[in-house]
Parts: sequence; C-alpha cells; structure tokens
Amino acid sequence: MSGIVWALLGAAVAVIFAGMGSAYGVGIAGQAASGVVTEDPSKFAKVLVIQLLPGTQGIYGLLVAFLTLSMVEICHSLNMRSRRGSLFRLKTHNKFLYGAMLVSLILTTAVIEVPFLAKAFQFTPIDLNEYLIALLLAVSIIPIMEIVKWFQRRAGSAD
Repeated sequence: MSGIVWALLGAAVAVIFAGMGSAYGVGIAGQAASGVVTEDPSKFAKVLVIQLLPGTQGIYGLLVAFLTLSMVEICHSLNMRSRRGSLFRLKTHNKFLYGAMLVSLILTTAVIEVPFLAKAFQFTPIDLNEYLIALLLAVSIIPIMEIVKWFQRRAGSAD
C-alpha cells in the first residue's frame, strides 16, 4: 500500500474514534441530564449546555483529520516528482511546486485560523501543538514513500 492510503486510513480512524467518543459522551451526559431535569425542570438550559459539550469533540476530530490530510497532500506532491526515484537524489528543483505548496499551506491554515473563514467552514481554531502534530504527521508521508520507492527499485532490479 502506498503512503497516501495509510494517511487516509489514519484520518478515517481519527474521525471514527472522535465520533465514537463524542457519541458515548453525549449518551452519558444525556442520561445524567435526564435525571437532573426530572428532579428540577428549571435546570434544563444549564443541562443542555453540558449535553452539547461532548458533541464538539467529534467535530474537533474531523477538523484535525481535515488539517492533516490537507498537509499530507501538500507534502506528497514532493514525492510525486518521481515515481520510483528518490526525492533526495533529484537534480532539479521545481520552484513553482514549492510556491504552490507554500500558498496551499497558508490557505489551509487560514481556513482554520481566520475567524470569518473558520466560521464559514464551521471550524474551530487549534493551538500550536496540535498544528505541529498535524504537520509532523503530514511530513511523515515523505519517508514512508521513500521506503516504498526503495522497495519498488529493488523489485524492479530483480527482474
């Protein structure tokens, strides 16, 4: 399997687990809230807020998956400069690709961090640690694909 398939699987797992955890939290909060509202109906508004909080975690998982996949595609474009040759042995540099990568990274970050864009896409801002983790995961596609290309070159030379 190629590195991009692993990235997609990782993002799917992140979204699934975030959704499952969110659903579980909503269920627990709902059970507690129904007990409280049964005892004192005037606390409905306060309990509703507690009910909504676990639901935000599922959305957060989707946001991190979006960010990571966007960055993986940006980093993977470097790998696609050669189907079997190592990225680190290429003699030429594509300045247009580097520029497009930078613009894509800026726009991806803007969608999450600029308030009116984040509101339009219903995203919440993330902190620097989360951003760096997503970036690190995205950059990991480069060594993964270098290993895949190495095996492809070995298999090709054995023929």
